[in-house]
Amino acid sequence: MNTLLFPVILAGGKGERFWPLSRKDRPKQFLSLDGSSRSLLQATADRLLALGGSWDSLWVITSSQIAEGVRQQLPDLPVENLLIESEGRDTAAAVAWTSLEIKQRYGEDAVIGFFPADHWIANQEAFAHTLSAATQLAASTAAIVTLGIKPTFPSTGYGYIEQGEKIGSFNELPAYHVNRFTEKPNRETAETFLSTGRFSWNSGMFVFRAGVVLKELHTHAPEIIEPLEQHGPDIYPQLPKKSIDYALMEKTTLAYVLPVDFGWDDLGDWNAIERLLKTEETPNVELATHVGLDTQGAIIYASNPEDVVVTIGLEDVVIVRDRNVTLVVKKERTQEIKQILKILQSDSRFTDLL
Repeated sequence: MNTLLFPVILAGGKGERFWPLSRKDRPKQFLSLDGSSRSLLQATADRLLALGGSWDSLWVITSSQIAEGVRQQLPDLPVENLLIESEGRDTAAAVAWTSLEIKQRYGEDAVIGFFPADHWIANQEAFAHTLSAATQLAASTAAIVTLGIKPTFPSTGYGYIEQGEKIGSFNELPAYHVNRFTEKPNRETAETFLSTGRFSWNSGMFVFRAGVVLKELHTHAPEIIEPLEQHGPDIYPQLPKKSIDYALMEKTTLAYVLPVDFGWDDLGDWNAIERLLKTEETPNVELATHVGLDTQGAIIYASNPEDVVVTIGLEDVVIVRDRNVTLVVKKERTQEIKQILKILQSDSRFTDLL
C-alpha cells in the first residue's frame, strides 16, 4: 500500500479580512504576515516539501484570477500539478477534482493530504511527526483523517471536533473516531467543550486515500463528484458551492481525528498578527514606522516603510496603511471588514481599492 503522501495546497481563498493589504491581485496567501521574507503560500510549500517529498509530489489548486501569481510564487511547481478553477466552488469541489486527478495518475491507494495555504505553524518537527502518523492511519484504514488542534482558549471563531472511541496509536499519537463536528460555538459552549477534554479545533487539514474519499463523495455528495467524473473540470461553474465539512465530513462515518499540538493559527484576520508577534515587553504590535503617545494594544501595519503612522490616546485598534487606503478599526470588529468591502463593491469610485 502506498505510504507516500501527496500534499495539496488549497490556495483559492481571498483573505478579505486582511484588506486593504489583501486585494484581488494580492490575496492573503501571497502575503508575509510574520515579518519573514516568505509568503504564507511559500511557507506552506516549504513545510510540505520538508516532509521528504519533492516538487513532483506537491499539488496546488487555485483560482484563475491568481493562478499566474501562484506560478510566480512557486516557480518550481510542475505545471501539471497546478489545478486552476475557472470559478471558485468552495473546498468540496476542490477536494473532489484534485482527488480524481491524483487517483488517475497514481491509483486509488495514493494518500492525499489537503492543507490551506494561509496557516501558520510553529513547530515544524511536530508537524512532520503528525503528518507521518496521519499518513500511516490513512494508508492502513478506510479513514478520512482530520488534524484536531488542542485548544488553548475557548475560541468562538473555530469549529470543533468531538473525539469518540480511541482506535489505536500511530507514530505514538492516539487516534479517535469522530463523534461529531460542530460549528463555531458561543463562549459558554466553547468553555464547556474545553472542560470535557474531548474537543479539538477543526484545522481544515485532512489526509486520506484517493479511493476512500471518492467512494465517500459518491455516497454523500454525488451532485459534486458525478458531474466531475462525467464532464471533467469544464462542469466546474455548475457545481454546487459547498465546503468539504458540510458536503462530507459532517456525514461520513469514516472520520477520524488526531488531536495534535504543534503551535497553529489559521490567520483569519488582523488579530492573528497579535497572537503571533505580541510580546509582554511591547505595548503594541508594530509592522510600521510608528510614533505613538499613550497608545497600547494596537496592531499597526504599513506596507511602505517611508510612511509614518502617528497615534495619540488609542487602545485596542488595528491601523493598516497600504497604497492609497488607510484602515482604522477596533480589534473586536475586524470581522466586519467584509461588510465594508460589499459597500466598496457597490460604488464604482472604489473598484480600484478591492
